[in-house]
Amino acid sequence: MLSAESLAYAKSKIRDIPDFPSKGILFKDITPLLAEPRAFHIVLDSIAERFIGEHVDVIVGVEARGFIFGGALAARLNASFVPARKPGKLPAESDKVSYKTEYSVAELEMHKESIRSGARVVVVDDVLATGGTAKASAELVSRQSGQVVAYAFVIELAFLGGRKVLEDGFDGRIESVLTY
Repeated sequence: MLSAESLAYAKSKIRDIPDFPSKGILFKDITPLLAEPRAFHIVLDSIAERFIGEHVDVIVGVEARGFIFGGALAARLNASFVPARKPGKLPAESDKVSYKTEYSVAELEMHKESIRSGARVVVVDDVLATGGTAKASAELVSRQSGQVVAYAFVIELAFLGGRKVLEDGFDGRIESVLTY
């Protein structure tokens, strides 16, 4: 388990950007954290240690920042990595799902046959806000008969209620490194 001091250091590398992407939003920018190797390792270690010794077949990383953490986590857990992408980015046959975000309606796609039936999956993204993006990713996993066993986030914006959205009908784990 990482120390409170280490987690406070990582949290200190999150930058607040007011009025982005729209007026009234306080955006939590992870790019300073990514630029600082110690902070990046702290976050990756914090997520990875929660799954050491568990059976995880696939990490699904949500475009775009979920790719950064998801790919590194997949390597640490010896799991495969599957991207959940914005429409039109995947070259082979894919499945698509629409969902609401805190700003708009969006879509995600995943290559068909990228997750084997019964695979144990962890969905990874940088931020848990309203839960729509993570829930849409889980829908894509489910359509391939995979089983989402956990969600993992770098940041959770607890005041937006995303955890409650994900908990509805889900008996797996929801992990967040930093909570606001």
